[in-house]
Amino acid sequence: MGPVTYASLPSPTTSVWHLGPVPLRAYALCILAGVLVAVWISDRRLRARGGPPGLIVDIAVWAVPFGIVGARIYHVITSPDHYFGANGQPLDAFKIWEGGLGVWGSVVGGALGAWIACRRSGLPLMVLGDVVAPGLVLAQGVGRWGNWFNNELYGSETSLPWGLQVHRMGADGRAVDVEPGLYHPTFLYESLWCIGVAVLLIVAERRWRLGGGRVFALYMMGYTLGRAWIEHLRIDEAHHVLGLRLNEWTALVVFLGGLVWFLLQRGKAPARLDYTDDGRIIVLDPDAPAAPAERAEVIEGVDDDEEPESREDAPASAGKTETEAKPERD
Repeated sequence: MGPVTYASLPSPTTSVWHLGPVPLRAYALCILAGVLVAVWISDRRLRARGGPPGLIVDIAVWAVPFGIVGARIYHVITSPDHYFGANGQPLDAFKIWEGGLGVWGSVVGGALGAWIACRRSGLPLMVLGDVVAPGLVLAQGVGRWGNWFNNELYGSETSLPWGLQVHRMGADGRAVDVEPGLYHPTFLYESLWCIGVAVLLIVAERRWRLGGGRVFALYMMGYTLGRAWIEHLRIDEAHHVLGLRLNEWTALVVFLGGLVWFLLQRGKAPARLDYTDDGRIIVLDPDAPAAPAERAEVIEGVDDDEEPESREDAPASAGKTETEAKPERD
């Protein structure tokens, strides 16, 4: 006779609701909620550094679609049998609403989209990485609840009080039957771990003035440490290399990459920003005295190599650098 269990975590018996003919999928809603959390936090952090309001939204317009496509590509590549195996359904690779996103692909794809957006605005990608890291890891924690609704990606059996009850879900997103036993709620473990990593990033950045991409590197190390042991608990199908799941090896490689970057960028302080009237970003010296509160503007029509004909004709901002020239107060 097995151990007696007095408590357990339930799982939802439905993951899809219908608003008329429109299906509302819990998985998609969790991803959307995570994106909104990341955008809100990152926008506040960028403005605190002197960046323009709304720029994070512009970047998200590029980064989010690229991230979703990258996440799906990674999932399909690392789980090919379901789509291209003997009984695979290749067209299912496009059914992203049924679940199946790889975080590593989302980071790479999102970084590519963010790089394009950064090129357009002049914001250095590493500065953006430091800004978005806490919001990004929180978004991952929120998105993991989509796995709970889908009753998927759980761990091995357990007799712990927080063991997860799991349902077999039908194609319509409703429970068909209950799996026997209780399982490790790996979605919950990862969600809580992500919250802890976000707190770590914010505290470490303030305490040690981390810059130069080191906040993002710390995110890479912190997240992968948790992902490695959580991945080890999971029992869903996965490719194994030398006895470890592929995602465990990926976590190790990402951790080492973050560690190398963190050490190489030692001593870099958080960037301070300013911006012109047309929204172009100006990166200021982080150790220089704080700039005035007004936004910087580019002085048009004045050649830096020319001196005004007389002091009376010289504009008040002549001779100042782009970061020093400010519009006068009304």
